[in-house]
Amino acid sequence: MTLHVNGVAHHKEFDHRTTVLDALREHLGLTGAKKGCDHAQCGACTVLVDGRRANSCLLLAVAHDGAEITTVEGLADGDALHPLQEAFLEHDGFQCGYCTPGQLCSAVGMIAEAGEGAPSHVTPLAAAPPGAPVRLSPDEIRERMSGNLCRCGAYVNIVAAIGDVAR
Repeated sequence: MTLHVNGVAHHKEFDHRTTVLDALREHLGLTGAKKGCDHAQCGACTVLVDGRRANSCLLLAVAHDGAEITTVEGLADGDALHPLQEAFLEHDGFQCGYCTPGQLCSAVGMIAEAGEGAPSHVTPLAAAPPGAPVRLSPDEIRERMSGNLCRCGAYVNIVAAIGDVAR
């Protein structure tokens, strides 16, 4: 099968039980996505699959043959950091850093979802016409990022970093 990871095609054979997370970490040497809970409850393993954020610990690699996967290693453009990576540094949006790769990938996906007009639980019903971009207030960011946990409690700085980039 072929996994396209960060713009590079990887032709590999995987056991049918191998998750995307294990394929990335153990077979491709990309250790950015972390194995936190292994139950899709913490978000440390979040990557982008075909542009959508996903918990890679629950995805079977064989079900994603041909998919385009972006990990935190693929967010930067060479030596130029992604704007969210720069904002996380500027706002001190991490402490131990364990959750940071998942937070960054989730934030990239979340900003795209809001840009496409996807509402969240806290989006006002009369906010805008269907399909119009959703303004990412701090409440919107907190709700949309609620699947990514930070044991250190850097949430205030994470929300500020994402808010800066979303504006």
